Amino acid sequence: MKRAYILPLLALVGLSIAIAAIFYGNKPPSVKTQGILQFQPPFESYVAGAGIVEATTGNISIGTPVSGIVMNIYVKVGDRVRAGDPLFKIDDRDLQAQLLTATAKVKQASAALQKPKHLLSHAEQLNKRAPNAISVQDLEVLRDDTAQAEAALTLARTQLEQIQVDIERHTVRALVPGKVLQLRMRLGEFVEGSSIAPPLLVLGGDNRMNLRVDVDEHDASRVHPGMNAVAFVRGHPELKIPLRYEYTEPQIIPKTSLTGQSTERTDTRVLQVIYSFETNDESIHIGQQLDVFLEVPANNN
Repeated sequence: MKRAYILPLLALVGLSIAIAAIFYGNKPPSVKTQGILQFQPPFESYVAGAGIVEATTGNISIGTPVSGIVMNIYVKVGDRVRAGDPLFKIDDRDLQAQLLTATAKVKQASAALQKPKHLLSHAEQLNKRAPNAISVQDLEVLRDDTAQAEAALTLARTQLEQIQVDIERHTVRALVPGKVLQLRMRLGEFVEGSSIAPPLLVLGGDNRMNLRVDVDEHDASRVHPGMNAVAFVRGHPELKIPLRYEYTEPQIIPKTSLTGQSTERTDTRVLQVIYSFETNDESIHIGQQLDVFLEVPANNN
């Protein structure tokens, strides 16, 4: 009789275990999340806007004046360069061969000048001692030969200098100090030297950065030159950046730098106010978006 109750009892226990496993298996795991760090506006009365970090020099797009194969790249992304530092070099082996020939021609022209020059010098000295020893026509011929040889030497030197300039143009150098922001070429790659070709390297000064602040057109009338302003890095409310006013662009334009908020209107027009700041903080990058507060006097609300 007891055996008749054992099987149903085991089935009931198994069913209970299965129900418990399903219940606890479907229970969402507890995940510890950290709330979004908030920052307090630093002014009682203010205008808020989003700012885009820019290089003070602007983003300088660098290409090459000549087409050819990239033979050397002297920098990498993130490097700081000084004015005059080499950035990259285009293959110039054909010009190096021409340089050897041009150098030899200069030596040849210089040697060819010596003979008529010596003859003219000897003839002029002889003419001084004995005016009738050599005719005026012979002196003019010697002077013409010397002038022709000097012109040939000048031409050879000019051609040599032109080749040297062309060789120098194959090494692209930085004209302003800054930081390498982008590098869009590879060693051994063929690149085009034209105005429509994409930039091979982007350089920007980062000793001091600009911040282009978009102020909604509805608040544009509250913005005045010299307004105090501070910026905050998103996620770092403790990082407060004082700003220095530079200028205000006089034209209100369509907003292009979106904040990513779902409530943001894409047809908004904005007034752009330019501030600048100095920072050695590696968490701030060119192109980064910061939250900016501009102080508005209480009587200007």
